Amino acid sequence: MGNVNEQLITIERDDAGKRLDAFLAERVEGWSRSRLQRLIEGGDVLVNEKPAKPSYKLRECDEIDVDLTEPADDRFEPEDIPLDIVHEDEYLAVINKPAGMIVHPGAGISGGTLANAIAWHFGLNTENSNRVGIVHRLDKDTSGLIVVAKTEEMQEKLSELFRKRKVEKSYVALVHGSPRDNSGIIERPIARDRWHRTKMTVAANGRYALTLWKVRKRFEKFTLLDVDIKTGRTHQIRVHLASINHPVVGDAVYNEGRDNTIANIEIRKAVEKLGRFFLHAERLAFTHPATGETLSLEVALPKELVAFINVL
Repeated sequence: MGNVNEQLITIERDDAGKRLDAFLAERVEGWSRSRLQRLIEGGDVLVNEKPAKPSYKLRECDEIDVDLTEPADDRFEPEDIPLDIVHEDEYLAVINKPAGMIVHPGAGISGGTLANAIAWHFGLNTENSNRVGIVHRLDKDTSGLIVVAKTEEMQEKLSELFRKRKVEKSYVALVHGSPRDNSGIIERPIARDRWHRTKMTVAANGRYALTLWKVRKRFEKFTLLDVDIKTGRTHQIRVHLASINHPVVGDAVYNEGRDNTIANIEIRKAVEKLGRFFLHAERLAFTHPATGETLSLEVALPKELVAFINVL
């Protein structure tokens, strides 16, 4: 399967009874079984158009849809890129990622990413690595806190915390419109869009996703929200908020042109100038796997978002 981003495989009799992750490890060149397990758990592998577990036992005639969201070849060079390090110890670091920085190389991009930067700063080996210390992601245009591991052992322990939902993740989002209530819960499954493979969508056959929100401040035609996510689905906040008709400002992928309908010309121009969406990972809290201490870290809104608020 190599570097092909998506493939459909029909299971034949000889492969019936095999575990899904083991079968894919045999078929997908350059991908480790643990990495494929994460791909499966992330909803990027569908069996008969539905998400499945890595342990799923294949049956003859099952149809597997595999979406390789990263390149098979992980190798890239460390780069001396400045980092805003909020916390660092011998086991891990927490970085305040700027908007515009991609977390991991892929889709033809091999440099300028957070992975390139942390490989340089922390002396991590980039050959045959599995995301080089990265255990979760932020979208390119989302700023804020992201935790990285310095060792493979710590990477596995942190990954386990995220899988078990033991990491508190709080965001700030500016959305279009004014929610009727001051708080709410969005509990809707998320799947990859069948027609646009780079997009996600709310779908009955998707993976469980839970988002909590509350109003921080109301403006005319806009609302600043505090958002907590209890699951970590791709584009979760953006998809969930769009699904309740309050999409994130500046998010051209999911707000269906709402930015272009802003009546106030000054604000519309400010959105264009912003060049990113208004989503910031403000707070991260978890129990340190090595020391047992509670790490609770917070970073203020970046200056470009503060400037946009001032326009409002």
